Amino acid sequence: MADETTVPLYLRGRFAPVPEERSATDLTVRGSLPPELDGRYLRNGPNPLPGEDKGHWFTGPGMLHGIRLRGGRAEWYRNRWIRTRELEGHPFVREDFTVDLAATPANTHVIRHADTVLALCEVGLPYWVNESLETVGPYDFSGRLTTAMTAHPKEDPVTGELHLFGTGFSSPYLTYHRVTAEGVLLDSRPIEVPGPTMMHDFAITERHIVWMDLPVVFDPALAGHGGLPYRWDEEYGARLGVMSRTPGSTEVRWYEIDPCYVFHVGNAYEDTQGRIVLDAVRYDHAGFRRSWSDIGGPTGPGSPTPGHSRTPAVLHRWLLDPATGRVTESRLGDRAAEFPTHNETLTGRPHRYLYTVSDHGIAKHDLTHGTSSTHETPGSRYAGEAVFVPAADGTGEDDGWLLTLVSDDEGEAGELLVLDAADLAVQAVVELPHPVPAGFHGSWLPEVHHDTSPRRR
Repeated sequence: MADETTVPLYLRGRFAPVPEERSATDLTVRGSLPPELDGRYLRNGPNPLPGEDKGHWFTGPGMLHGIRLRGGRAEWYRNRWIRTRELEGHPFVREDFTVDLAATPANTHVIRHADTVLALCEVGLPYWVNESLETVGPYDFSGRLTTAMTAHPKEDPVTGELHLFGTGFSSPYLTYHRVTAEGVLLDSRPIEVPGPTMMHDFAITERHIVWMDLPVVFDPALAGHGGLPYRWDEEYGARLGVMSRTPGSTEVRWYEIDPCYVFHVGNAYEDTQGRIVLDAVRYDHAGFRRSWSDIGGPTGPGSPTPGHSRTPAVLHRWLLDPATGRVTESRLGDRAAEFPTHNETLTGRPHRYLYTVSDHGIAKHDLTHGTSSTHETPGSRYAGEAVFVPAADGTGEDDGWLLTLVSDDEGEAGELLVLDAADLAVQAVVELPHPVPAGFHGSWLPEVHHDTSPRRR
Protein backbone atom coordinates (compact mmCIF):
# COMPACT_ATOMS: atom_id res chain seq x y z
CA MET A 1 0.00 0.00 0.00
CA ALA A 2 1.32 3.46 -0.90
CA ASP A 3 2.36 5.73 1.92
CA GLU A 4 -0.34 8.34 2.49
CA THR A 5 2.14 11.16 1.95
CA THR A 6 2.75 9.93 -1.61
CA VAL A 7 -0.95 9.88 -2.49
CA PRO A 8 -2.30 13.27 -3.59
CA LEU A 9 -4.86 14.90 -1.31
CA TYR A 10 -7.55 14.64 -4.01
CA LEU A 11 -7.22 10.82 -4.14
CA ARG A 12 -7.40 9.95 -0.43
CA GLY A 13 -9.57 10.39 2.64
CA ARG A 14 -12.89 12.04 1.91
CA PHE A 15 -11.74 12.79 -1.65
CA ALA A 16 -11.01 9.14 -2.49
CA PRO A 17 -12.91 8.06 -5.64
CA VAL A 18 -15.31 5.15 -5.51
CA PRO A 19 -14.42 2.22 -7.80
CA GLU A 20 -17.84 1.30 -9.17
CA GLU A 21 -21.39 2.32 -9.93
CA ARG A 22 -24.00 1.13 -7.48
CA SER A 23 -27.73 1.37 -6.84
CA ALA A 24 -29.71 0.94 -3.65
CA THR A 25 -33.38 1.25 -2.74
CA ASP A 26 -35.43 1.99 0.36
CA LEU A 27 -32.65 3.81 2.19
CA THR A 28 -32.56 4.12 5.97
CA VAL A 29 -33.67 7.54 7.22
CA ARG A 30 -32.88 8.89 10.68
CA GLY A 31 -35.21 11.66 11.74
CA SER A 32 -38.09 12.83 9.57
CA LEU A 33 -37.82 13.80 5.90
CA PRO A 34 -40.18 16.67 5.09
CA PRO A 35 -42.96 15.12 2.95
CA GLU A 36 -42.80 18.21 0.74
CA LEU A 37 -39.41 17.06 -0.58
CA ASP A 38 -40.60 15.30 -3.72
CA GLY A 39 -37.81 15.10 -6.27
CA ARG A 40 -34.18 14.22 -6.86
CA TYR A 41 -31.08 15.64 -5.28
CA LEU A 42 -28.16 15.34 -7.73
CA ARG A 43 -24.53 16.23 -7.11
CA ASN A 44 -21.57 16.19 -9.48
CA GLY A 45 -17.87 15.74 -8.82
CA PRO A 46 -14.65 14.20 -10.13
CA ASN A 47 -14.22 10.45 -9.73
CA PRO A 48 -11.18 8.97 -11.53
CA LEU A 49 -11.40 5.41 -12.77
CA PRO A 50 -9.67 2.81 -10.56
CA GLY A 51 -5.90 3.32 -10.65
CA GLU A 52 -6.19 6.61 -12.57
CA ASP A 53 -4.67 9.95 -11.57
CA LYS A 54 -5.41 12.91 -13.81
CA GLY A 55 -2.98 15.14 -11.91
CA HIS A 56 -5.51 17.61 -10.51
CA TRP A 57 -8.75 17.37 -8.53
CA PHE A 58 -10.57 19.38 -11.20
CA THR A 59 -9.77 16.96 -14.03
CA GLY A 60 -11.18 13.61 -12.89
CA PRO A 61 -14.11 12.25 -14.92
CA GLY A 62 -17.48 13.35 -13.63
CA MET A 63 -19.70 11.15 -11.52
CA LEU A 64 -23.25 11.98 -10.50
CA HIS A 65 -24.69 10.92 -7.16
CA GLY A 66 -28.47 10.99 -6.87
CA ILE A 67 -31.08 10.40 -4.16
CA ARG A 68 -34.82 10.19 -4.88
CA LEU A 69 -37.02 11.56 -2.09
CA ARG A 70 -40.79 11.18 -2.00
CA GLY A 71 -43.48 10.99 0.67
CA GLY A 72 -41.03 11.16 3.55
CA ARG A 73 -38.98 8.27 2.15
CA ALA A 74 -35.63 7.97 0.41
CA GLU A 75 -36.60 5.66 -2.43
CA TRP A 76 -33.22 5.18 -4.08
CA TYR A 77 -29.59 6.14 -4.36
CA ARG A 78 -27.42 5.63 -7.43
CA ASN A 79 -24.09 6.88 -8.74
CA ARG A 80 -23.10 6.97 -12.41
CA TRP A 81 -20.10 8.13 -14.38
CA ILE A 82 -21.00 10.62 -17.09
CA ARG A 83 -20.19 8.88 -20.39
CA THR A 84 -18.31 11.68 -22.13
CA ARG A 85 -16.01 11.42 -25.13
CA GLU A 86 -13.10 11.95 -22.75
CA LEU A 87 -14.16 8.95 -20.65
CA GLU A 88 -14.26 6.97 -23.90
CA GLY A 89 -10.62 7.89 -24.54
CA HIS A 90 -10.93 10.82 -26.96
CA PRO A 91 -8.43 13.67 -26.39
CA PHE A 92 -9.56 17.23 -25.73
CA VAL A 93 -6.91 18.55 -28.15
CA ARG A 94 -6.90 16.63 -31.42
CA GLU A 95 -3.83 15.84 -33.53
CA ASP A 96 -4.57 18.86 -35.75
CA PHE A 97 -4.58 21.06 -32.59
CA THR A 98 -8.30 21.74 -32.77
CA VAL A 99 -10.37 21.29 -29.62
CA ASP A 100 -13.07 18.65 -29.14
CA LEU A 101 -15.58 20.45 -26.93
CA ALA A 102 -17.31 17.15 -26.18
CA ALA A 103 -14.13 15.55 -24.76
CA THR A 104 -14.46 16.96 -21.26
CA PRO A 105 -14.93 15.41 -17.82
CA ALA A 106 -18.36 17.09 -17.29
CA ASN A 107 -17.57 16.94 -13.59
CA THR A 108 -18.49 20.27 -11.98
CA HIS A 109 -22.21 20.97 -11.74
CA VAL A 110 -25.60 19.58 -12.71
CA ILE A 111 -28.69 21.69 -13.40
CA ARG A 112 -32.10 21.39 -15.01
CA HIS A 113 -33.35 24.00 -17.44
CA ALA A 114 -36.41 23.69 -19.69
CA ASP A 115 -36.87 20.07 -18.51
CA THR A 116 -33.33 19.14 -19.64
CA VAL A 117 -30.77 17.94 -17.08
CA LEU A 118 -27.23 19.05 -17.95
CA ALA A 119 -23.89 18.02 -16.41
CA LEU A 120 -21.49 20.94 -16.72
CA CYS A 121 -17.76 21.59 -16.93
CA GLU A 122 -16.43 24.97 -18.04
CA VAL A 123 -13.96 23.79 -20.69
CA GLY A 124 -16.50 22.22 -23.05
CA LEU A 125 -20.08 21.40 -23.91
CA PRO A 126 -22.59 20.28 -21.31
CA TYR A 127 -23.76 16.68 -21.25
CA TRP A 128 -27.43 15.77 -21.31
CA VAL A 129 -28.37 13.14 -18.73
CA ASN A 130 -31.76 11.72 -17.83
CA GLU A 131 -33.18 11.85 -14.33
CA SER A 132 -31.99 8.28 -13.71
CA LEU A 133 -28.43 9.61 -14.23
CA GLU A 134 -27.83 7.81 -17.53
CA THR A 135 -25.91 9.81 -20.16
CA VAL A 136 -27.76 10.83 -23.31
CA GLY A 137 -24.89 12.74 -24.97
CA PRO A 138 -23.28 16.16 -25.50
CA TYR A 139 -25.71 19.06 -25.70
CA ASP A 140 -25.17 22.12 -27.91
CA PHE A 141 -28.62 23.76 -27.92
CA SER A 142 -29.46 22.53 -31.44
CA GLY A 143 -26.05 23.53 -32.79
CA ARG A 144 -26.22 27.12 -31.50
CA LEU A 145 -23.60 26.70 -28.77
CA THR A 146 -20.16 26.75 -30.40
CA THR A 147 -18.07 27.68 -27.35
CA ALA A 148 -17.52 26.02 -24.01
CA MET A 149 -20.18 26.59 -21.36
CA THR A 150 -19.58 27.75 -17.81
CA ALA A 151 -20.40 25.39 -14.96
CA HIS A 152 -22.17 28.28 -13.23
CA PRO A 153 -25.01 29.57 -15.44
CA LYS A 154 -27.54 31.82 -13.75
CA GLU A 155 -31.29 31.38 -14.18
CA ASP A 156 -33.31 34.54 -13.65
CA PRO A 157 -36.15 33.63 -11.28
CA VAL A 158 -38.49 36.19 -12.87
CA THR A 159 -37.90 35.78 -16.61
CA GLY A 160 -36.80 32.13 -16.53
CA GLU A 161 -33.92 32.97 -18.88
CA LEU A 162 -30.59 31.18 -18.42
CA HIS A 163 -27.53 33.42 -18.65
CA LEU A 164 -24.18 31.80 -19.31
CA PHE A 165 -20.76 32.32 -20.85
CA GLY A 166 -17.98 30.41 -22.51
CA THR A 167 -14.24 30.96 -22.30
CA GLY A 168 -11.59 30.04 -24.84
CA PHE A 169 -7.85 29.69 -25.14
CA SER A 170 -7.76 32.04 -28.15
CA SER A 171 -9.79 35.07 -29.17
CA PRO A 172 -12.61 35.56 -28.40
CA TYR A 173 -11.58 34.69 -24.87
CA LEU A 174 -15.07 35.34 -23.50
CA THR A 175 -18.51 34.91 -25.06
CA TYR A 176 -21.84 35.69 -23.41
CA HIS A 177 -24.93 33.58 -24.17
CA ARG A 178 -28.62 33.91 -23.29
CA VAL A 179 -31.07 31.01 -23.33
CA THR A 180 -34.84 31.47 -23.20
CA ALA A 181 -37.01 29.90 -20.51
CA GLU A 182 -38.01 27.35 -23.16
CA GLY A 183 -34.38 26.32 -23.71
CA VAL A 184 -33.58 28.14 -26.97
CA LEU A 185 -30.12 29.72 -27.19
CA LEU A 186 -31.17 33.08 -28.53
CA ASP A 187 -28.16 35.35 -28.15
CA SER A 188 -24.35 35.00 -28.32
CA ARG A 189 -21.96 37.96 -28.03
CA PRO A 190 -18.14 38.11 -27.79
CA ILE A 191 -16.97 40.22 -24.84
CA GLU A 192 -13.55 41.85 -25.05
CA VAL A 193 -11.02 40.84 -22.38
CA PRO A 194 -7.22 40.93 -22.74
CA GLY A 195 -6.45 37.24 -22.33
CA PRO A 196 -7.51 33.71 -21.40
CA THR A 197 -8.20 33.84 -17.67
CA MET A 198 -9.74 31.07 -15.59
CA MET A 199 -13.14 32.73 -15.30
CA HIS A 200 -15.05 30.17 -13.29
CA ASP A 201 -18.11 32.14 -12.20
CA PHE A 202 -19.98 35.41 -12.79
CA ALA A 203 -23.14 37.09 -11.53
CA ILE A 204 -26.38 38.61 -12.74
CA THR A 205 -28.54 41.33 -11.29
CA GLU A 206 -31.99 42.40 -12.43
CA ARG A 207 -30.48 44.62 -15.14
CA HIS A 208 -26.78 43.73 -15.40
CA ILE A 209 -24.17 41.04 -15.93
CA VAL A 210 -21.14 41.14 -13.60
CA TRP A 211 -17.85 39.79 -14.97
CA MET A 212 -14.72 38.84 -12.99
CA ASP A 213 -11.46 39.29 -14.94
CA LEU A 214 -8.89 38.06 -12.43
CA PRO A 215 -5.17 37.15 -12.42
CA VAL A 216 -5.27 33.37 -12.80
CA VAL A 217 -4.38 32.85 -16.45
CA PHE A 218 -3.86 30.08 -18.98
CA ASP A 219 -0.17 29.39 -19.58
CA PRO A 220 0.51 27.27 -22.70
CA ALA A 221 3.97 26.41 -21.33
CA LEU A 222 2.24 24.35 -18.63
CA ALA A 223 0.01 22.45 -21.07
CA GLY A 224 0.73 18.77 -21.53
CA HIS A 225 2.40 18.35 -18.15
CA GLY A 226 -0.62 17.03 -16.26
CA GLY A 227 -3.07 18.96 -14.14
CA LEU A 228 -4.42 22.32 -15.28
CA PRO A 229 -2.24 24.84 -17.17
CA TYR A 230 -3.21 27.93 -15.15
CA ARG A 231 -1.13 30.09 -12.83
CA TRP A 232 -1.38 33.31 -10.86
CA ASP A 233 -0.08 36.30 -12.85
CA GLU A 234 0.07 39.47 -10.77
CA GLU A 235 0.79 41.58 -13.86
CA TYR A 236 -2.54 40.64 -15.46
CA GLY A 237 -4.40 42.76 -12.94
CA ALA A 238 -7.82 42.29 -11.37
CA ARG A 239 -11.10 43.94 -12.23
CA LEU A 240 -14.85 43.54 -12.09
CA GLY A 241 -17.00 44.44 -15.08
CA VAL A 242 -20.62 45.55 -15.33
CA MET A 243 -22.55 45.03 -18.58
CA SER A 244 -26.16 45.87 -19.30
CA ARG A 245 -28.53 42.94 -19.88
CA THR A 246 -30.10 44.93 -22.73
CA PRO A 247 -30.13 42.65 -25.82
CA GLY A 248 -27.12 43.32 -28.03
CA SER A 249 -25.07 45.11 -25.39
CA THR A 250 -21.34 44.33 -25.24
CA GLU A 251 -20.03 47.47 -23.55
CA VAL A 252 -18.50 46.71 -20.15
CA ARG A 253 -17.61 49.23 -17.47
CA TRP A 254 -14.57 47.92 -15.60
CA TYR A 255 -13.65 48.55 -11.97
CA GLU A 256 -10.07 47.86 -10.89
CA ILE A 257 -9.78 45.92 -7.60
CA ASP A 258 -6.98 44.53 -5.44
CA PRO A 259 -5.51 41.32 -6.89
CA CYS A 260 -7.51 38.29 -5.79
CA TYR A 261 -9.27 35.24 -7.15
CA VAL A 262 -12.90 34.14 -6.90
CA PHE A 263 -14.04 30.63 -7.66
CA HIS A 264 -17.63 31.14 -6.51
CA VAL A 265 -20.15 33.95 -6.27
CA GLY A 266 -22.85 34.03 -3.61
CA ASN A 267 -25.22 36.51 -5.28
CA ALA A 268 -25.41 40.04 -6.67
CA TYR A 269 -28.04 42.75 -6.91
CA GLU A 270 -28.65 46.47 -7.41
CA ASP A 271 -29.21 48.41 -4.17
CA THR A 272 -31.49 51.38 -3.61
CA GLN A 273 -28.64 53.76 -4.47
CA GLY A 274 -28.10 52.16 -7.87
CA ARG A 275 -24.87 50.43 -6.86
CA ILE A 276 -24.03 46.86 -7.83
CA VAL A 277 -23.57 44.66 -4.76
CA LEU A 278 -21.47 41.52 -5.32
CA ASP A 279 -20.95 38.90 -2.59
CA ALA A 280 -18.37 36.19 -3.26
CA VAL A 281 -15.61 34.11 -1.68
CA ARG A 282 -12.27 35.90 -2.09
CA TYR A 283 -8.79 34.32 -2.17
CA ASP A 284 -5.68 36.42 -1.73
CA HIS A 285 -2.45 35.34 -3.47
CA ALA A 286 -1.23 33.20 -0.58
CA GLY A 287 -4.59 31.52 -0.06
CA PHE A 288 -4.94 30.72 -3.74
CA ARG A 289 -1.43 29.29 -4.01
CA ARG A 290 -1.97 27.09 -0.99
CA SER A 291 -5.35 25.77 -2.15
CA TRP A 292 -4.23 25.36 -5.77
CA SER A 293 -1.17 23.39 -4.70
CA ASP A 294 -3.25 21.10 -2.46
CA ILE A 295 -5.44 20.01 -5.38
CA GLY A 296 -2.63 19.55 -7.90
CA GLY A 297 -2.18 22.93 -9.57
CA PRO A 298 1.18 24.57 -10.41
CA THR A 299 1.90 27.66 -8.33
CA GLY A 300 4.67 29.10 -10.48
CA PRO A 301 7.79 30.97 -9.37
CA GLY A 302 7.87 33.73 -6.80
CA SER A 303 6.06 34.28 -3.54
CA PRO A 304 2.88 36.11 -2.54
CA THR A 305 2.99 39.88 -2.66
CA PRO A 306 4.39 41.30 0.62
CA GLY A 307 1.64 42.37 2.97
CA HIS A 308 -0.92 39.87 1.71
CA SER A 309 -2.45 37.96 4.59
CA ARG A 310 -2.45 34.20 4.92
CA THR A 311 -6.04 34.09 6.07
CA PRO A 312 -8.35 31.49 4.51
CA ALA A 313 -10.77 32.39 1.77
CA VAL A 314 -13.70 34.31 3.28
CA LEU A 315 -16.84 36.04 2.07
CA HIS A 316 -16.31 39.53 0.71
CA ARG A 317 -18.59 42.24 -0.63
CA TRP A 318 -17.81 44.65 -3.45
CA LEU A 319 -19.90 47.79 -4.04
CA LEU A 320 -19.60 49.08 -7.61
CA ASP A 321 -20.89 52.64 -7.95
CA PRO A 322 -21.67 53.70 -11.53
CA ALA A 323 -22.26 57.30 -10.41
CA THR A 324 -18.70 57.74 -9.14
CA GLY A 325 -16.86 54.93 -10.92
CA ARG A 326 -15.55 53.77 -7.58
CA VAL A 327 -15.47 50.34 -5.99
CA THR A 328 -15.28 49.51 -2.30
CA GLU A 329 -14.42 46.14 -0.81
CA SER A 330 -15.20 44.72 2.64
CA ARG A 331 -14.95 41.41 4.47
CA LEU A 332 -18.17 39.75 5.55
CA GLY A 333 -16.66 38.13 8.65
CA ASP A 334 -13.59 36.00 9.32
CA ARG A 335 -15.03 32.51 8.92
CA ALA A 336 -13.37 30.29 6.32
CA ALA A 337 -15.84 29.80 3.49
CA GLU A 338 -16.42 28.16 0.13
CA PHE A 339 -19.29 26.96 -2.08
CA PRO A 340 -21.69 29.83 -1.23
CA THR A 341 -25.38 29.22 -1.94
CA HIS A 342 -28.59 31.16 -1.46
CA ASN A 343 -32.33 31.00 -1.97
CA GLU A 344 -32.33 31.02 -5.79
CA THR A 345 -35.75 32.64 -5.98
CA LEU A 346 -33.67 35.75 -5.16
CA THR A 347 -30.91 35.32 -7.74
CA GLY A 348 -29.99 38.81 -8.93
CA ARG A 349 -32.18 40.39 -6.23
CA PRO A 350 -31.41 41.62 -2.69
CA HIS A 351 -30.69 38.79 -0.28
CA ARG A 352 -30.09 38.56 3.44
CA TYR A 353 -28.66 35.05 3.84
CA LEU A 354 -25.83 33.05 2.31
CA TYR A 355 -24.85 29.47 3.19
CA THR A 356 -21.26 28.25 2.90
CA VAL A 357 -19.13 25.22 3.59
CA SER A 358 -16.98 26.17 6.56
CA ASP A 359 -14.36 23.88 8.11
CA HIS A 360 -16.36 20.98 9.59
CA GLY A 361 -19.84 22.06 8.65
CA ILE A 362 -22.34 24.41 7.06
CA ALA A 363 -22.42 28.09 8.02
CA LYS A 364 -25.36 30.45 7.68
CA HIS A 365 -24.43 34.11 7.19
CA ASP A 366 -26.93 36.83 8.13
CA LEU A 367 -25.63 39.72 6.05
CA THR A 368 -28.12 42.19 7.52
CA HIS A 369 -26.93 41.73 11.10
CA GLY A 370 -23.37 40.64 10.30
CA THR A 371 -23.68 37.38 12.22
CA SER A 372 -23.22 33.72 11.40
CA SER A 373 -24.06 30.31 12.84
CA THR A 374 -22.84 26.83 12.05
CA HIS A 375 -23.99 23.24 11.94
CA GLU A 376 -20.86 21.18 12.61
CA THR A 377 -20.38 17.63 11.40
CA PRO A 378 -18.65 15.35 13.90
CA GLY A 379 -15.25 13.67 13.80
CA SER A 380 -13.99 12.75 10.36
CA ARG A 381 -17.18 13.76 8.54
CA TYR A 382 -17.31 16.78 6.22
CA ALA A 383 -20.31 18.42 4.60
CA GLY A 384 -20.30 19.58 0.98
CA GLU A 385 -22.15 22.40 -0.74
CA ALA A 386 -25.58 23.04 0.80
CA VAL A 387 -28.39 23.37 -1.76
CA PHE A 388 -31.33 25.49 -0.59
CA VAL A 389 -34.82 24.11 -1.24
CA PRO A 390 -37.58 26.67 -0.57
CA ALA A 391 -40.72 25.62 1.27
CA ALA A 392 -43.79 25.91 -0.95
CA ASP A 393 -45.70 27.91 1.66
CA GLY A 394 -42.69 29.78 3.01
CA THR A 395 -42.98 33.48 3.78
CA GLY A 396 -39.36 34.19 4.74
CA GLU A 397 -36.13 34.04 2.74
CA ASP A 398 -34.85 31.17 4.89
CA ASP A 399 -38.07 29.15 4.97
CA GLY A 400 -36.89 25.85 3.54
CA TRP A 401 -34.20 23.20 3.83
CA LEU A 402 -30.53 22.68 3.04
CA LEU A 403 -29.45 19.45 1.36
CA THR A 404 -25.80 18.42 1.50
CA LEU A 405 -23.79 15.24 0.98
CA VAL A 406 -21.48 14.28 3.84
CA SER A 407 -18.15 12.56 3.11
CA ASP A 408 -15.87 10.80 5.59
CA ASP A 409 -12.09 11.01 5.92
CA GLU A 410 -11.99 7.48 7.36
CA GLY A 411 -13.86 5.89 4.45
CA GLU A 412 -17.20 5.41 6.23
CA ALA A 413 -20.44 5.47 4.23
CA GLY A 414 -21.78 8.84 3.11
CA GLU A 415 -25.00 10.56 4.13
CA LEU A 416 -27.49 13.03 2.73
CA LEU A 417 -27.99 15.61 5.47
CA VAL A 418 -31.22 17.64 5.53
CA LEU A 419 -31.11 20.80 7.67
CA ASP A 420 -33.75 23.38 8.50
CA ALA A 421 -32.39 26.45 6.73
CA ALA A 422 -33.74 28.78 9.43
CA ASP A 423 -31.82 27.38 12.40
CA LEU A 424 -29.58 24.66 10.88
CA ALA A 425 -31.30 21.99 12.97
CA VAL A 426 -31.05 18.45 11.59
CA GLN A 427 -34.34 17.36 10.03
CA ALA A 428 -33.19 14.04 8.64
CA VAL A 429 -30.15 11.97 7.71
CA VAL A 430 -30.35 9.56 4.76
CA GLU A 431 -27.82 6.76 5.11
CA LEU A 432 -26.05 5.92 1.84
CA PRO A 433 -24.72 2.43 1.01
CA HIS A 434 -21.05 3.37 0.53
CA PRO A 435 -18.62 6.29 0.81
CA VAL A 436 -19.31 9.36 -1.32
CA PRO A 437 -16.26 11.42 -2.32
CA ALA A 438 -16.18 15.13 -1.66
CA GLY A 439 -17.33 16.84 -4.83
CA PHE A 440 -18.46 20.11 -6.30
CA HIS A 441 -21.98 21.32 -7.04
CA GLY A 442 -25.49 19.95 -7.14
CA SER A 443 -29.15 20.80 -7.58
CA TRP A 444 -32.53 19.88 -6.23
CA LEU A 445 -34.83 18.80 -9.09
CA PRO A 446 -38.41 18.91 -7.82
CA GLU A 447 -40.75 16.39 -9.40
CA VAL A 448 -42.63 17.90 -12.32
CA HIS A 449 -46.31 17.02 -12.08
CA HIS A 450 -47.73 17.50 -15.55
CA ASP A 451 -51.37 18.41 -15.87
CA THR A 452 -53.13 15.46 -17.51
CA SER A 453 -56.68 16.79 -17.14
CA PRO A 454 -58.71 17.35 -20.35
CA ARG A 455 -58.29 20.82 -21.82
CA ARG A 456 -61.10 22.84 -23.32
CA ARG A 457 -60.67 23.89 -26.89
